[in-house]
Amino acid sequence: MNNIKKFLNTRLGFMTMLIVFLWIKSIIAYYVDFSLGIADVIQHLILVINPIATSVFLLGIALYINKSKVSYIVMGVIYFIESILLYGNILYYREFTDFLSFNTITGVGKVSKGLGSSATNLIAPHDFLFWIDLIIILVLFLTHFIKMDPRPFRKLNAFAVSMIGLMLFSLNLMLAECNRPQLLGRTFDKAYIVKYLGLNAYLGYDSIKTAQNSQVRSTAVGTDMDNVLQYQSDNYAAPNPKYFGKAKGKNIIIIHLESFQQFLIGMKVNGQEVTPFLNSLYNDKNTMSYDNFYHEVGQGKTSDAETMLESGLFGLPEGSFFSSLGTDNTFQAAPAILGQKEGYTSAVFHGNIGTFWNRNDVYKNMGYNYFFDSSYFKQTNDSSLEYGLKDKLLMSESVKYLEQMQQPFYAKFITVTNHYPFPLPDEDNDGFVRPDTNNDAVNNYFATAHYLDSAVQEFFQYLKDSGIYDNSMVVLYGDHYGLSNSQNTALAPLLGYNTDDWNNFDNTQLQRVPFMIHMKGLKGGINHTYGGEIDVLPTLLHLAGVNSKGYIEVGTDLLSKAHDPVIAFRNKNFVTPSYTVIKGNDGDYVVYKNKTGEQMDLNTDPALKKKVERWQKQVNKKLQISDTVNNKNLLRFYTPTGFTPVDPKNYSYQNQINQLINTRSALGLKSTSIYSKNNNQSTTSMYRTDAPEIGTDRSPIDSWDYVKNYNTKD
Repeated sequence: MNNIKKFLNTRLGFMTMLIVFLWIKSIIAYYVDFSLGIADVIQHLILVINPIATSVFLLGIALYINKSKVSYIVMGVIYFIESILLYGNILYYREFTDFLSFNTITGVGKVSKGLGSSATNLIAPHDFLFWIDLIIILVLFLTHFIKMDPRPFRKLNAFAVSMIGLMLFSLNLMLAECNRPQLLGRTFDKAYIVKYLGLNAYLGYDSIKTAQNSQVRSTAVGTDMDNVLQYQSDNYAAPNPKYFGKAKGKNIIIIHLESFQQFLIGMKVNGQEVTPFLNSLYNDKNTMSYDNFYHEVGQGKTSDAETMLESGLFGLPEGSFFSSLGTDNTFQAAPAILGQKEGYTSAVFHGNIGTFWNRNDVYKNMGYNYFFDSSYFKQTNDSSLEYGLKDKLLMSESVKYLEQMQQPFYAKFITVTNHYPFPLPDEDNDGFVRPDTNNDAVNNYFATAHYLDSAVQEFFQYLKDSGIYDNSMVVLYGDHYGLSNSQNTALAPLLGYNTDDWNNFDNTQLQRVPFMIHMKGLKGGINHTYGGEIDVLPTLLHLAGVNSKGYIEVGTDLLSKAHDPVIAFRNKNFVTPSYTVIKGNDGDYVVYKNKTGEQMDLNTDPALKKKVERWQKQVNKKLQISDTVNNKNLLRFYTPTGFTPVDPKNYSYQNQINQLINTRSALGLKSTSIYSKNNNQSTTSMYRTDAPEIGTDRSPIDSWDYVKNYNTKD
């Protein structure tokens, strides 16, 4: 014990203790919290040693500092940052099954304000193990078991420690390359880099990639658009004459179904329909419904879905496009296109704060006329959950603004209640009984989906009662998965699957989300066409009578005879109408037949192998074109004929009540708002909701005569 104490009372000994603590915490995370696909003894060995090298190198920086107190403080700060980074990755992985990238970390301030307390729901009982070391260190200092070593540390010895760190990393990299050749060159899944080199190396690698992207952006020139324009020309899908302009002049209402997956449609639990209204809407004769429609989001999740919906381009391979580039990039987005071509007024209704995902800036670049965030809605202690205003309150409170907008309008409602961890109180539902699995998130998911369904039903009834329905096209889509892969095994029995047989094919099939286009007289039906979120914008533009030719979009009209049915995921996996293709742990293709889930053997089917390789090139090209446009901000160099680039300075989301009033007053008898068409009478009294916060008797806050004299932004 005396020898240990003596060693710990040296700088090198103290540093060694910190390295051991970091190593223990990393190993716990690797084996308990992360799914790294460890396949053999060598990979176990690599996993055990990979946290050591970078810890030695980083903590060893403090050894170069002569002053003892400063050296210890620097070492402690580095250790604390390392601990924060490790635990942040643990929480992030539990929610997204992914690791923190450079863009995600740098964008966290733009997102964290909207997250509320939801992160606390990701905390596990064993998490105290990741912080108990700080208490141990504090106790050791307070009891004087450890004291600062006042002696200077020789620079030569400090350099030797750094070299040991580099040598250990070189050994680690050599073992990794032996087990997985071209690890960094071929860039497999991020989990590979973490498994073989550790979290620090992954973040360093990702940071270098980010810096390279920034360099590429700064050197972009107009001629970089040539390949993009050629791709757009080669892959343009002409509109279907039967549907082109079918919704011309109609209001377009987008309902963003948060975390809503396709399997919820038609599903029953405990004998109850989970989403009875959406089931009826899905099967309505006036609805075009798609049962093979997939989300294609990456780490940006909801913001990625919005990026595809509005711009026709994918989100980024790392982080969120909204947070990373959205405030600076030039857009050719739906609000501006519809506004310039067809005279649409545009608005977003969202019950979270405007800075969440940088929306208050990104929407201006897109050309949205209005953005009603949480500050425009009545707030009480029980009106909001972690991600914002409850859906029934959002929709009912929004109509006082919607009725004032000039028609035709393009309006998007972003719901939030059906968001992980799905913390809806029982009194908000109509007696719906949750399933009883061993996973609370799975059980609660069905309850919040049921609540969302009821909120949409109330909103539809208002549209019909107010007359808006007859002149509108309503589009509903699920933005991304609600339950992550780690929760799917608990979900499997509810879907009629054996948990033991669950595999990556089943995970991929659960990436289906609903997509519905509903309009009176549309003559719809359930469409089996394969498509994804990237295909929504050209589809909507063509329905509105705006030809997408000339605009830079990598998706194709779902109704076009030339539609491309190959669905690209952000990780470069893909789905075709016949096959699901996933990259395996060894980098080779794993191909499943969609009808049966049977795994195909490409070694015995060379023709299929050639098809898969061709599809992969097609997917890679589509993603590459989108990333090139986004990362280089190439749309600043190209303006389609008849389109005027958006100047965000022309948009303000302050005092929007006055903006609505002034516009209506200036137009006078030419005003086309619902309010004006209703003889300058509000339609808010037509809205009926069973939300316990409101009830069927409307609050004065909902009448236009009241709200025009009161607003938190005035």
